[in-house]
Formats: sequence, C-alpha cells, structure tokens
Amino acid sequence: GGVVDRACHARARVLQFPVQPDPPRTRPVTACIALGANLGDRRGAIRSAIDAIGALPGVLSSRASSVIETDPVGPPGQPMYLNAVVRVETTLGPRDLLGALLAIEAGHGRERRERWGARTLDLDIVLFGDEVIDEPGLTVPHPRFRDRLFVLGPLAEVGGELVDPVTGRTIHALLSVIKSSS
Repeated sequence: GGVVDRACHARARVLQFPVQPDPPRTRPVTACIALGANLGDRRGAIRSAIDAIGALPGVLSSRASSVIETDPVGPPGQPMYLNAVVRVETTLGPRDLLGALLAIEAGHGRERRERWGARTLDLDIVLFGDEVIDEPGLTVPHPRFRDRLFVLGPLAEVGGELVDPVTGRTIHALLSVIKSSS
C-alpha cells in the first residue's frame, strides 16, 4: 500500500540503508507488536497506536493486551512506562509492517535521540510468524524480548501459546523462566 511504502522508504532514508518492499502475501501471518510510552499522554498514545495498528491496510484482526505500568529501562531519571502488546493477523510483510509502525510513531511525535531514552511512543515487532530476520533496521524476533517481563507478560496475555522460533519455547514457558529468576 501507498502509506506503508512511503513510510518504509522514508525510514530507509533516515537510517541510510535500502529497504526492499515485501513481496505480496496471500496468507495472513500472526505478528505481535510491543508498545511503550513514557512521555506526554502515555495512555492516550497507547490507545491511539492500538487503534492505528488495527486500522492498517493488510491487518485483518487485532487483539490488545492489558496496559501495564513499568519501571524504565535505560538512562536514569525517566518517567514510568506504560506497556502493552498487540497481536495481529496481517497480510503485510515484516518490512511493510515496520514502515507502517514507524509512521505511527512519527505521528505521535517520536524522536530518536538516545538509545533506550524516554519516548512518546515505541512500537517494536516482537514476533512475525515463525520468521527469523536479522538485517539492518529489522531484527525479528526482537532480540531482548525474552529478558523483559514488561513484554513477556502482555505477550502471554494475547499469545501465550505462540512459539519463539529461535528457542522453540512457548511464550508461557519463556514467561515462567523469567518469573522464576526474578
């Protein structure tokens, strides 16, 4: 779609790498997207992003987890985060989905200044079917999701039966491991 293509190519210009559009898909894929916000109207940003993700062309259905409040990860002195996960069935490819998510972030005033810094909205693809992708600007599954209770908790709520294609473990099993070690 046009909006997704423009967002994807705009991101490529910003990050200085070529982005190839995804080939068309006929079969939907289950994807899970982590949402976080700790600046401004956090709850409004999360709610708006959930609605925007559900309305994307190529997103056939969406289901959102509860919204939880969590301590920040990264530089000290940041406000508390609100976090959630959205599970979608989509015919978008992973790069097109990423481009659309970046456009939603930008629409919420997201500026990328420092790694793990405060943000108005952060959207990350955690899982995309059983795909494992490692290329500039896109790593799926998300490389740190297995260590983050603020992702695994909401993810288990909407997709506990899903399998991490790297470890072969269900989200429920990954959540049990992190809960038992904390």
